[in-house]
Parts: sequence; C-alpha cells; structure tokens
Amino acid sequence: MGHLTGGINTRKGNTTLRLDLIAGLTAAAVVLPKAMAYATVAGLPVSVGLYTAFVPMVIYAILGSSCVLSVSSTSTLAILVGTQLGLAVPDGNPTLLITATATLTVLVGVILLLAAVLRLGFVANFISAPVLTGFKAGIGMVIIFDQVPKLFGIHFTKQGFFQDLLSLVQHIPEASIITIAVSALTLLVLICMEYLWPHSPAPLVAVGGGIAASWLLGLDTLGVSTVGLVPKGLPSLTLPDLALIKQLFPAAIGIALMSFTESIASGRAFAKRTDPPINANRELIATGAANLGGALFGAMPAGGGTSQTAVLRAAGARSQKASLITAGTAVAIMLVFAPLLALLPNATLAAVVIVYSAGLIKPTEFVAIRKVRSKEFRWALVACLGVLVFGTLQGILVAIIVSLIGLASQTVNPPVYIIGRKRGTDVLRPLSPDHPDDETVKGMLIARPEGRIYFLNAQNVADKVDAYIEKYQPEVVVLDMSRVPDIEYTALQVLIDEEKRMVERSISLWLVALNPSVLEEVRRTALPELLGKDCLLFNAREAIKQYKEIQAQRESKNE
Repeated sequence: MGHLTGGINTRKGNTTLRLDLIAGLTAAAVVLPKAMAYATVAGLPVSVGLYTAFVPMVIYAILGSSCVLSVSSTSTLAILVGTQLGLAVPDGNPTLLITATATLTVLVGVILLLAAVLRLGFVANFISAPVLTGFKAGIGMVIIFDQVPKLFGIHFTKQGFFQDLLSLVQHIPEASIITIAVSALTLLVLICMEYLWPHSPAPLVAVGGGIAASWLLGLDTLGVSTVGLVPKGLPSLTLPDLALIKQLFPAAIGIALMSFTESIASGRAFAKRTDPPINANRELIATGAANLGGALFGAMPAGGGTSQTAVLRAAGARSQKASLITAGTAVAIMLVFAPLLALLPNATLAAVVIVYSAGLIKPTEFVAIRKVRSKEFRWALVACLGVLVFGTLQGILVAIIVSLIGLASQTVNPPVYIIGRKRGTDVLRPLSPDHPDDETVKGMLIARPEGRIYFLNAQNVADKVDAYIEKYQPEVVVLDMSRVPDIEYTALQVLIDEEKRMVERSISLWLVALNPSVLEEVRRTALPELLGKDCLLFNAREAIKQYKEIQAQRESKNE
C-alpha cells in the first residue's frame, strides 16, 4: 500500500511540475515583454525590466506566502519610479540613473522589511478601494499619454499631464508615418489577440513581430526609433549611493506602499480556497527581500502584478515553481537573445505599455461605486484628479489623505436612533416611517448611538441627543450603549458635561447595555457617582421596567 501511495504521489508531483512548467513558459511570453516595456516607462533600459523579472521573482518565489503571485515590475510602480528618477537625475545620465535606481529599490526593500519588523501588515488596507480605483485610473491615464508620443514618433519636453496633452496636439504635424504604421499594426495584434484569446502570449508575438519587421525592413534606417544596444549576460553587482538616500526616501515610502498594496491585493484576488492563506507580514518580508536583492543586481522596484498573476493562474500554475521557470526564461534571454532586442521599435514597446496599462482605467468600477455610494464615487474622482493635477508621487499623498478624510467622514457623524417598542410585543427597535405604529414610553427617551464614540464625533452625538430632548421633552434620557464598542476619554468628558446640563433641566440620565470594557472605563470616571446606583442598567427593557415602577410609585403617593 505504501508503494502504491508513493506512486500516486509521484504522478501527482509530475503533473504539478508539468503544469507549472507550461504556466511558467506561458507567463514568460507575457511578463517579459511587459517588464521591458515598463522599464522604458521608468526611463530605464529594457535590460532593467529583464533583471526585475529575474532576481525579485526568484526571491519572492522562495519567501512568499502566495502560491501563484508573480512579482516583477508593474505599470503603477514604473510610472512612480520614472517620476522620481526624473527628479533625481534630470539630465538622464545613464550611470547616475542606474545608481539612483539601485538606491531607490534598496530603500523600498528596507522600508518593507522594517514594516515587517513592526508588523505593519495592516497597511495593505490603508487606501480604500474606491480611492485606489481612482488613483489607478489616474496612473493609467498618465502612463498612456506618456507613451502616445512614441506611437507617433514625436518628442517634446514633459511638463505635466494637461500641458503634455496640449503639446501632443501641437506636435502632431511632426509625426512619422512609418512609426504610426508600426504602432497601429502592433496595437491591432495586441487588441485582437487579447480579445480572441485572453491571457495569450500577445506581447511576445508583438515584440517578435516588431523585431522581425525591424530586421527585414531596416526600420531604424527609415526613421523608426529602436531600443538600441542591450547588454548580453547576467546583471552585474550594483551598489546604492548613500548620498541619494535623503532625496529618494520620501518617494520610496510611497512606492513601497503601492508595491505592498498591489502585491497583497493580487495575492488575495487569485488565491483559491484550497491554497494556504496569504500572510500579510510574510508578504512584507518577501517583497522587501525581493526588492533589496533585486536592487543589488540592477532591478527596479518590484511588486506583485494582477495581470501577470492572472496569466499564471489561467495557465494552470500550482506553485511558485512556475515563477522560477519564468525567471529562468529571463536568464535565457539575457544570455542568448539580448542582441535581438536592440532591433525592437520603441513604438512597439509603447503599444504594449498602452494596451496593458489601459486595464488600470476601469469605468465599470466607477459606475458600480456611484451606484452604491455617491460619496465614495466623489473620493475616487478626487484621487484620480489628484494624480493628473499634482503628479503621480503627490497623487499617493492625495489618495491617502482622501482615504483618511473618507474614514473620518464615516465616523464623525455616527447615527443616533430613537428606540421604540413594536406595539403589543417586547421588541425594541429604531423608530422608522416603515413602522408608524411603534410606541414610546411617555416621559422617557431611549437614544441609541452606534459606533465608537471618540474626540472627533463625541460632540456630534451629544448635539443629536440634545435635539431629541428638545423634540420629546423627556423626564429621563436612556442612552442605550449596546452598539458602542469603545468610548474614548474626550467622549467620556463630553458625556459628563451632558449629564450636568441635563441635571440643570431636571432630566435624569441613565446608561444601559454597556459592554464590559466600556463599563470599566465609565467606572473610572465621576459618572457613576453623578448618575447614582440605579442609573447603570443591564439593558433598555430593564430601564423601561424601572421607569414604569417609578411612575407607579409616584401615582400611588399622589392618591
């Protein structure tokens, strides 16, 4: 029986390896051309794209918690890196550019590893989904319009999204007809193949076709810009420049945040129910080590990509062996096929970037957000415009600020419901136009706030209770705290002040249904003494019972 089981396991292992081999080669046909294209987005040689699809991918495959996440360059990271490198090396000096890239990538890796030590995995949720949708849409538009001039074979100084749109229109008469033809054919191949055969090796076909056309037709002699010399061989050791740390560190924080956010989102999106859970802290370690190791061998900042991971999953990948095979294919290209890449038209690479960056712009997500919550739709638009108006790196800050404002707006104005009783029953529920027959106890107001009460919203809660007091003129106000998980010090002080104001108006305040932690916090204040022993009750029903007993005693005395 043991021998039979071993045979079954061997066959299963062979099947898994075969599936990973196929998936890895399939992914290589998509990932590697895109990695080279994204390197050009960052203003770097195409060889940097290959290096990024080699070292970081191998390191993540060893350390990561996802079975299929593919880690290399992404469109979002490429534009962020390109923006920062443009500021750090404005003259585009090739040597300084490579050094600055190594320094930036080291910083990204160090920040991610430091976040792992501090167990900051929760930052994956730091930017809300609507804001991330808007941010990525803005990034997508910036990338696309950054590449459009290459489709036309025109050149002008980049000044910003809206200025570049105007410059593009002004320079259209200078466009190269042959370059436009190369671009149009590449776009046609990519779009048709992706439409008819999703997750196909369309980028490989486009890149191969571009190289073949360049070689057969001599496109470079006809005015079509090509990639130029690509160094043959494995990447050499590249050391960072400590003098650049201060300048690059702020950008590295934003790039690290986006690297981790994209990685964790992609890993979770493609995890199957039977896969091991995605461990956020381990992902920080894996992506941090991938960037740190990649930096020393010429890679640019890397992260998990949605589209490339989708290719691996669609091709049947079962484990990170598939990514190791993709990385091995990158090595083969470096060692054998690098000279051919020199013939690749820049217009072809630009077309690849545009087609696969267009996926960042998702109008259907905007529509879905607007359909559910118009407020979040406005946040998405603000995040998108933040990238277009202020730039990509500042756009991260805008996205974070908008997310924080969104969080604050959701908690600054918590609901406070008036609780009534369903007629003829013992069911307590918020008063609603849907239940016009619900009754309240005359002389008693039961108010139920919902959510954490803290310095930002405590006064709003108090103001709402005051408004209800003016409307109902109660003798007793019962605060049902059953839906309040926590109450902060400032909120407790506001509650004490509110009790004093009620006393001045001859109104009693009762607190009911406090959870153990909130009750403990209340007992540490002067509230129990101010309220009296009969004013902290188990639930609202007990409060109603106690109030009715008081009324009955009062009536019997009057008789």
